[in-house]
Amino acid sequence: MPVNAQHIVVEDLRKSYRVVERRAGTLGALAGLVHRTTRTVHALDGVSFSIGRGELVGYIGPNGAGKSTTVKVLAGILVPDSGRCEVMGLVPWRNRIENVSRIGVVFGQRTQLWWDLPVVESFELLRDIYRVSPHAYRASLDELVAMLALEPLLDVPVRQLSLGQRMRCDLAASLLHAPSLLYLDEPTIGLDAVTKPAVREFVLRKNRERDITVILTTHDMDDIESLCSRVILIHQGALLYDGSLDGLRARVSNERELIIDLKDPTVRVTCPEALSLRQEEARVFITFDPQRIPAAELIARMSARYPVADLMVENPPIEQIVARLYRRLEGAHE
Repeated sequence: MPVNAQHIVVEDLRKSYRVVERRAGTLGALAGLVHRTTRTVHALDGVSFSIGRGELVGYIGPNGAGKSTTVKVLAGILVPDSGRCEVMGLVPWRNRIENVSRIGVVFGQRTQLWWDLPVVESFELLRDIYRVSPHAYRASLDELVAMLALEPLLDVPVRQLSLGQRMRCDLAASLLHAPSLLYLDEPTIGLDAVTKPAVREFVLRKNRERDITVILTTHDMDDIESLCSRVILIHQGALLYDGSLDGLRARVSNERELIIDLKDPTVRVTCPEALSLRQEEARVFITFDPQRIPAAELIARMSARYPVADLMVENPPIEQIVARLYRRLEGAHE
């Protein structure tokens, strides 16, 4: 079957669940035995997007937004109520075996490795499951072992691995069969400050070198900012935003921050043009709206007024932007 230029096409995807509502307390439980009250939850409510080959996309949203449901539909685990979904030219739930052979999946809180087996034996079982030829398996394994520094871990039972070690092994396991599409669900959750950047660098490298399409679902906005040029934001089953990180910032706020290092820490700074100002000894943080005063003009004014040693202009962290957007959405639905 020919592969489309778009690796993923989703149009008006809908999936609902019937949820039983239970009253609190013993009387409520007894009443539930006689008469059950249910409500409909719209996990996906007309979601549409497309993702091209080689894109690295962040798929974000609060808990219960519909992220996992979307990924399960794309992986062929769930069948939607209606809508169109194609992954590399295949309908996932109708062509499950062929679809699974082309994708890799990493779940940060679950492993696809066998708990009591050494890592290398899990890899060999996955080789048999995916029917990878011995030559292709050896080439892929050697590359992944070198890139992820797995040599000391191959003979260690999975249960004895640290979280960071297991995460690296799970990444390798997901790529042994050379998939064209990789789903990453919270791949850096709980990892230490050394392992997180290593995992991010590995994902970025595979995306660039092998043109692997990557969908990343995470609550760690550092992952999004480090890896993704495009984000899709979903809330209560509906798609709210699809575009660049800069576009998402602009949708929520135009604020930027000017950081000034003073030559004299005893100088007290004031700035009438600031939306907010915070000073920590010789360092000053000024939040401003570039539509009200351009960055260049503000820099010129502050440099003329105060003894400046250094300065920089920064966008607010993406996690701050997303948190602000979530609060706005929650307020709108109260």
